[in-house]
Amino acid sequence: MMIQVGDYVVRISYNRDVLFKVLEIKSDGIVKLKGISYRIIADAPMEDLELAGGMRFTNKESYLMEQIQERVKMLVAEKKILKEQNKPVLQKTGKVLHIDGDSFYLNLCMKYYETLGVPAVGENVLEFEQPKKIGGLLQKHNPDILVLTGHDSLNKNYKNLYDINEYKNSKYFIEAVKEARKARQNNKQLIIFAGACQSYFEALLEAGADYAASPARVLIHALDPVFIVERIAYCPFNEVLPIERAIKNTLTQFKGIGGYEILGVARKGGPVVGLVDSLS
Repeated sequence: MMIQVGDYVVRISYNRDVLFKVLEIKSDGIVKLKGISYRIIADAPMEDLELAGGMRFTNKESYLMEQIQERVKMLVAEKKILKEQNKPVLQKTGKVLHIDGDSFYLNLCMKYYETLGVPAVGENVLEFEQPKKIGGLLQKHNPDILVLTGHDSLNKNYKNLYDINEYKNSKYFIEAVKEARKARQNNKQLIIFAGACQSYFEALLEAGADYAASPARVLIHALDPVFIVERIAYCPFNEVLPIERAIKNTLTQFKGIGGYEILGVARKGGPVVGLVDSLS
């Protein structure tokens, strides 16, 4: 059966590990692909592709999806228990501005932010436009936490891991981080996560990000930013969030995400309107 734009496919040479959607078929037979679960854009020859049929996930992705559901269930239950154990209080959770080069991944992340009780606004901005638009978006939304992500990749036959030209979009994420730091100079004003699949991790941290992808240049899962942001958003402003705890619920762990310990952003206060008498 002929492969067409919009079809779901797997790559034979990569042991059918990742499910892709066909974005474009070029005249030379090279096919442009977008990962469904992973933040990757790739090119592949037509002969290396196989139609996925009714497959929603590869075996690897199905396992990760089970992990995601377990993590979400655990986090929701954790918040419910804490709410039941404590008196009602005003709670100011960190606000997130999630800027994403891909609308599909953005919508997916926004769904999970809502499920996990993280206040978030999303903006679909292509990677190369993010440096130009970040200043205005920070002023518009005034977030506590910024996510800069989308698609990225490392050249398959790269010669120098530390050459920015070996990466598809890392330079745009780096420029966007620098622009964000012009407006908010430190992580007491703004905590930044930046990067995507195989991004130039060291350069992103050097530019001013607090967390970044991808230390081992692996593919990161579409929801990795959500799980690290949830930990930041609920961590109290006077408590240090160790990096081990920050990345605990991510799918790719230290291979995909790294960074520094930070102070949280959540605050408690009072009184709760309507409950003043019962709390006095």
